[in-house]
Amino acid sequence: MRVPIEIEDEKNEAVEPDEVETDEAAEKDDAHAAAAAAVGESDEDAEERARVEAAIRAGEEAAERELAADAGKLREERDELQKKLSDVEDQIEAAKKEAADATDRMLRLQADWENYRRRTAAERLAEKERAAEKLVTNLLPVIDDLERAIEHAGATDENEQLKQFVDGVSAVHAKMLAVLAKEGVEPIDPAGEPFEPLSHQAVGRVEDKDAYDETVAQVYQKGYRMGERVIRTAMVTVTYGGPKRPAETADGAEVKDGEKGAE
Repeated sequence: MRVPIEIEDEKNEAVEPDEVETDEAAEKDDAHAAAAAAVGESDEDAEERARVEAAIRAGEEAAERELAADAGKLREERDELQKKLSDVEDQIEAAKKEAADATDRMLRLQADWENYRRRTAAERLAEKERAAEKLVTNLLPVIDDLERAIEHAGATDENEQLKQFVDGVSAVHAKMLAVLAKEGVEPIDPAGEPFEPLSHQAVGRVEDKDAYDETVAQVYQKGYRMGERVIRTAMVTVTYGGPKRPAETADGAEVKDGEKGAE
């Protein structure tokens, strides 16, 4: 940009800016002319060269404008792609969260199904056991009658026919016990054993100084156990008045009171 200044001529008179610019242009033209003259270039060649330079400058400016426009478009496309990428990343995170939630729900449903399956299996097993227990409980009085019949027949005078009848009843009794044993049913016949309140029912007491205190003296009615469950307690009489039963060690050996104190 040219800044107009005032200058003074040799006579100290002010010169207007337009006049200065005109003089500068004239000086440049003179300089170009001098340069052209120096290289032997004609005015037409100088004008042609000036046109070429002007065309080059115009092309460069057009290229710069085109490059600037392309750069602007590329920036816009980059921003748009960045925005789309951000949206896609958000969608991916949302999809991952939904997948994790679905996995958690599936695991919970699977756990609920396993619990339900185990619970229903246990309920079916318990129902089966209750049904079998009810059947066995209903059969126990029949077994009691058979045992009483066998015992009564053995106490009477025997003859051949009665002996055959008793043997037949005994065989039926044995078969019934064998069938029940396959279902895990076993009799509780604790004669001579220590009294157990959980599986024995005391119906009387008998004084016996020769037997340990609280020993089963007589079994009036056998008890029965089905698996780990006592389905009927044994009706027994229990001794009293005898010595205390020695304590048992972990291996089942009896330890007397004196020996226990020594330890």
